[in-house]
Amino acid sequence: MSVEFCDTNVVVYAYDTSAGAKHVRARQLLERLWVEGVGAVSVQVLQELFVTLTRKIAQPLSTPTARTIVADLAMWHVVTPTPSDVLAAIDATVNWNLSFWDAMILVAAQRSGAALVWSEDLNAGQTFDTVTLRNPFADT
Repeated sequence: MSVEFCDTNVVVYAYDTSAGAKHVRARQLLERLWVEGVGAVSVQVLQELFVTLTRKIAQPLSTPTARTIVADLAMWHVVTPTPSDVLAAIDATVNWNLSFWDAMILVAAQRSGAALVWSEDLNAGQTFDTVTLRNPFADT
């Protein structure tokens, strides 16, 4: 079974109780990924998640709470970027006309073996080589 890669924004909504329908939808998605054992993230996602949960959401979480969330997600399939991944992301910025950080997400997703990336960024349904983007909030 293929893993499903989650971008930071999806994971943030799962823990941001002020996000309304997006919170509910993201929570359901993460719960399914936990139950099926198919969740994947990158070190970049874990880093961005901690900063966002503690500094950028309407009701920031405490450092210990955010740390626990990051530690839990570190039990998923986690991609640690290599120098080759950085170079591949640089090439992807040109080939796919993306920001470097979006390209790093896609490169990490590819390396994880994911066929699917959950994100509200980029264009839902768009395919980049072997991964397809889906927006879990497309109809919210």
